Amino acid sequence: MIIAQGAEAIIERTRDGIRKTRVEKVYRHPAIDSALRTRRTRMEARVLQRAKRAGIPVPDVRVIDDSTLLLSPAPGVPLKETLDSDPALMRDAGAIIARLHDAGIAHGDLTTSNIMHDPETGRLTIIDFGLSYHTDRIEDRAVDLHVLKQALASKHHRVADKAFRHFIQGYRASRTSAAALERLRAVERRGRNKVT
Repeated sequence: MIIAQGAEAIIERTRDGIRKTRVEKVYRHPAIDSALRTRRTRMEARVLQRAKRAGIPVPDVRVIDDSTLLLSPAPGVPLKETLDSDPALMRDAGAIIARLHDAGIAHGDLTTSNIMHDPETGRLTIIDFGLSYHTDRIEDRAVDLHVLKQALASKHHRVADKAFRHFIQGYRASRTSAAALERLRAVERRGRNKVT
């Protein structure tokens, strides 16, 4: 059963887990397209495995094929469905992203759609590492935070400020949180300057 379909991949729920298949791009040369899909699939698998070794709650990689990953299901529902009634959940999200960044990983698409929340246990799982990459650059961490802050403002405007404050409380566990938050302010200034 297809549960999500985007520009890059089709996500299906199967008996064996969650299957993510990168779709062919007909506008690219077939050999280049195949190589790109294979490289991105393997990169995503490596990032997930690195995150798992660092103790970060992410899906298990069960099978890697040229353009397909089979992943363990993440329990619960997307955080976007429960956050408005409990903004304090972002404190746990902040602590998880602190560990992700300290492990040298930028998520690349940090939104409440890509964080699963299990209401029974309260646990969060980070999903969709299709745009993730290995990095130690403070700028990359700040961009992750900027994307999240924008997503909160867009999808959770009623609780956005409170939710982000909770996130920062958890994120301060990162060894580089002060530098990343300072760089976030610079990223936001650049964005405002482009608009004006």
